[in-house]
Amino acid sequence: MTGPVRTCVGCGQAVAQATLVRIRVGEGARVVLDLERSGGRGAWLHREAGCLERAVKRRAFARAFRRGDLSWDAVALRGELKVAAGRD
Repeated sequence: MTGPVRTCVGCGQAVAQATLVRIRVGEGARVVLDLERSGGRGAWLHREAGCLERAVKRRAFARAFRRGDLSWDAVALRGELKVAAGRD
């Protein structure tokens, strides 16, 4: 594996950063995809819907960002992940 290694918050697998998408906290304490990889605290997620579903079920976003006030729209994130997967 070359390049930085990151851990998926959904499945917990450590893989090359290039195989994951970055998520961050956006306006209104909403979890959003961060395709531009802007600064600040971020977390990493596989592009597969299964990892998103596991992250939601396990409330992994609140732990990753160390915040209890977060919200997310799993349907919107799933759609954004499909778009991100098509970019490869």
